[in-house]
Amino acid sequence: MNKKVKLFTVFALLFAVSIFAGILIRRAAASSKAKEPKQNVTRNGEKVPVLVELFTSEGCSSCPPADKVLTTLMETQPIAGAEIITLSEHVDYWNRLGWTDPYSTPSSTQRQYDYAELFGGDSVYTPQMVVDGKAQFVGSDLDKARDSIAKAAESAKASVHISRTNSMTGDKPADVSIQIRIDNLTAVDSRNAQVILAVTESNLTSNVTDGENAGHKLLHSSVVRNLTAIGDVDKDGKKDFNATTLISIDKNWNKDNLRAIVFLQDKGTRQVLGAASLGLK
Repeated sequence: MNKKVKLFTVFALLFAVSIFAGILIRRAAASSKAKEPKQNVTRNGEKVPVLVELFTSEGCSSCPPADKVLTTLMETQPIAGAEIITLSEHVDYWNRLGWTDPYSTPSSTQRQYDYAELFGGDSVYTPQMVVDGKAQFVGSDLDKARDSIAKAAESAKASVHISRTNSMTGDKPADVSIQIRIDNLTAVDSRNAQVILAVTESNLTSNVTDGENAGHKLLHSSVVRNLTAIGDVDKDGKKDFNATTLISIDKNWNKDNLRAIVFLQDKGTRQVLGAASLGLK
C-alpha cells in the first residue's frame, strides 16, 4: 500500500469515527433532555402547590441526608412553577433503639402507617418521602423528588387561602387566629376531602448522644409540631370551605420559625387536592 492510500485510509477512518461520536453525543443529549422534569407547570400565572412529606427520625442513620433534601427543596424551590410546601414528620418507632427523638410523635407514625396501607404494604421505613399523597420513595433521592414534584404540579388543584386575623405580639407566646378559605373545588373531586392544619417549625437542631447518629449535630426544617383535622368540605364538593381557627403556640417554639400549612386531602385515596402556607412570625 503506497503512502497516499495509507493517508486516505487514516483520514477516512477518522472521519467515520467523528461522525459516529457525533451521533452518540446527540443521542445522549436527547436522552438526558427527555429525563428532565417538565418546567412549564404554571396555572393561570400562579405557582401550583405541591405537598412534600418526609417521614424521618433522629435515631436513623440514613435520615440526615433525606432531611437535607427536604431543606433543599424548601429553600431552593427547584421546580419552576411549583410551590413546594414541606412537612418533616418524625416517627417514634426508632425511640426504643437508644435515642428518643424529641420531635417524634405517635400521630406521625400513624400517618405513615396510613400511607403504607394505601401503597400496598404493611410495614414502614425511614426515610420515606411522599409527594401529594400519590408518590412515595426513599427520601434521600433528590432526582426522584424533583421528578415527582414536577409531575404532581401538573394536576388540577383547589385554591387554598390562609390569612391571619391577629398577630403574636411581645415576648410571650400567644394564640394566633387564622382564616381559612378554600375555593375552586370544582377543579377536583373533593366530595370525600378533609381540611388539615399543620404547624411547622424550622431551624431546629439536636446534639444526638446515643443511637445510630450518636455524636452528630442534626439540623431540621419544617418539623411538624402539631397536625389536626379542621373539617370536611360539603358532600357535593362545590361549596367554598370557610373556617376560623386558633393556633396555640407552645412556649418552647420559636415564633420566628413557625408556619401554618393548610391542605385538602382525600380521606380515601390520600391525594392532596390543594395546599397553602403562611408564616406566623
